[in-house]
Amino acid sequence: MFFWWLLWFFYFAAYLYVIIFVIRDLFRDPKANGWIKALWIILLIFVPFLTGLIYVIVNGKGIAQREYEARRIAPENDAYRPQASSSPSEDIARAKALLDAGTISQGEFDALKSKALGNQYFGA
Repeated sequence: MFFWWLLWFFYFAAYLYVIIFVIRDLFRDPKANGWIKALWIILLIFVPFLTGLIYVIVNGKGIAQREYEARRIAPENDAYRPQASSSPSEDIARAKALLDAGTISQGEFDALKSKALGNQYFGA
């Protein structure tokens, strides 16, 4: 009994993975318009395994290319650059008031001051 339950759980997990995989790739595809995407999703709901298989056969090369592009671009998307505050003196004054009240530590004050001035803070 436990073996059958485990087997059905595995099949259900595989089913969910296929659905999520196809939907994720479908919305990454810039060539597919909204009607095509809607049709694939409707087919995926009513005939999931056959639709997943046909989707992989029809779009196999595009799937690999979109997956490669998504993985290749991801590290380059980290464009965080701290910006100087519009009023650094006010931010520093607020941070100093918090430091004087004992709400934050000296290290946190230094980090807030550095952020207000537009620098990256790597201290503790």
